[in-house]
Amino acid sequence: MENYTYNSFTLHLEGLKVTRDSVYPVFLFFFFSYLLIMFANVGIIALVYIEKSLHQPMYFLFCNLPINDILGNSIMVPRLLADVLVPPSERLISYYECVAQAFTTHMFGTTSHTALMIMAFDRYVAICNPLHYSAIMNNKMVLKLTACAWGVALVLVAVLLGLTVRLNRCRTVITNPFCDNASLFKLSCESVFINNVYGLTFTVVLFTASIGCMVLTYTKITAVCLISKNRSLNSKALKTCSTHLCLYLIMIVCGGVIITLHRFPLYSDYRKLAAILFHIIPGSLNPIIYGVQSKEIRKLFSKIIAIRSESRT
Repeated sequence: MENYTYNSFTLHLEGLKVTRDSVYPVFLFFFFSYLLIMFANVGIIALVYIEKSLHQPMYFLFCNLPINDILGNSIMVPRLLADVLVPPSERLISYYECVAQAFTTHMFGTTSHTALMIMAFDRYVAICNPLHYSAIMNNKMVLKLTACAWGVALVLVAVLLGLTVRLNRCRTVITNPFCDNASLFKLSCESVFINNVYGLTFTVVLFTASIGCMVLTYTKITAVCLISKNRSLNSKALKTCSTHLCLYLIMIVCGGVIITLHRFPLYSDYRKLAAILFHIIPGSLNPIIYGVQSKEIRKLFSKIIAIRSESRT
């Protein structure tokens, strides 16, 4: 007969299965990935804040992604680094810390979608209604869109975790390298039917709204570009939209891999790794891809490099 520990405030993280020989390579990989995420995302935010030529709606809205990447990875990666270095039996976490980590994790995933949706709206207005762009995308609209992106994510995730926190717990093992909603409600011996229904609805609504927004906006953008004979407009649309779509596809592919692997329990180790990479890959690539594709950011980096080389000589 299985022994149960009811409502324990100390939980055990299963974590990644790491052999003795691979502990330090794995640690160094995650450590340098975290440094890259912090350096690249903080650098982009600082650049947009300092450089007045970047004080445009497109860059202000993009800053939601690096802020989200910083918050999401700062909660998950440092804890992961600490757990890699300790034996599996010592990977303990308090219940409240676990809930906070789960909340941040789901906020990260949800805000990734909502932030890219408001960026798609910005590209739609810029290309399909360029004459009224400055009037529509003013500072007030940028603030409203940003508040909407974070507010919608906050409400959806708060309800998701609220339904889980109400449950009594009879288990103590988190079968994941970090805490998330599914891992938390699996600790309960009560019925989790409502949690499963809301979780499925949450996922379907978020993905449907996200994909629908992308399809709708880019269909209209493509139609405008095909009708228009303005090479300058089409070239600008191609550059900015290809960057935005690239960021979106990276997020969708990473999320899709996790959802697919959830259906195959035999590949639980791969699912754990995919869940970690869902945080690390977009967080590392988003600022790099956006920086490389943005003409203004490239010019600024060129100026900075030129000034440094002159000062050395």
